[in-house]
Amino acid sequence: MKMRIYYEDTDAGGVVYHSNYLKFCERARSELFFKKNIDIFDAKSGHFLLTRANCAFLKSAKLGDIVEVKTKILNFKKASLMIEQEIFREEELLFRGEFTLAFVKDSKPTRIDDTLKRLFEELF
Repeated sequence: MKMRIYYEDTDAGGVVYHSNYLKFCERARSELFFKKNIDIFDAKSGHFLLTRANCAFLKSAKLGDIVEVKTKILNFKKASLMIEQEIFREEELLFRGEFTLAFVKDSKPTRIDDTLKRLFEELF
């Protein structure tokens, strides 16, 4: 997913504030489902929570830049998955994050069913 860096994303020097890279990754994950008209955000049927983030801030994005978030699955477990998301400015890698997402229902980890697993594999 491509997006422009706006003033609200930056600090006083026009450099993207570090926590906004996490927002960009979350937006990219959500946008994949919005584009397919898939509602995986229903707390009653289960939803994903971020449980771990390992981030590398490699270079800075700046005001006005167009960046692209690329996502891939690293592995699936019964009730969680690990994904990698990278943010590029053209061909230049700015950020890399490995994220563990737990699937929960009624505030408890729940097995990811085969249908949802296939959906993730198709999207990523």
